[in-house]
Amino acid sequence: QVQLVESGGGLVQPGGSLRLSCAAPGMFFSLNTMGWYRQAPGKQRELVAVITSDGSTTYADSVKGRFTISRDNAKNTVYLQMNDLKPEDTAVYYCNQRDTYGRHYWGQGTQVTVSS
Repeated sequence: QVQLVESGGGLVQPGGSLRLSCAAPGMFFSLNTMGWYRQAPGKQRELVAVITSDGSTTYADSVKGRFTISRDNAKNTVYLQMNDLKPEDTAVYYCNQRDTYGRHYWGQGTQVTVSS
């Protein structure tokens, strides 16, 4: 069982920044696609950003230009830098790992609240 551990959530004012981190165990981290998803109250979970093993990235239109996903394979960690946060970014953010067999693993989630 792969256990992903997220950190970095919290309360921030509109226009502020946060950086989420997700640590993933295992010796094949660099081969896996990593992603961040979020789920707001009453809404379905949605993709925020994905980074593949070769560093290619994909973003939801709503976060383009504000969020940046990156990875440090030496630390088995993926990051989500979130700038210019808006109230509509409020959600539980989940780390996701898709391994080379297509299996998905999820973290426990970290709350991000954007409010004045």
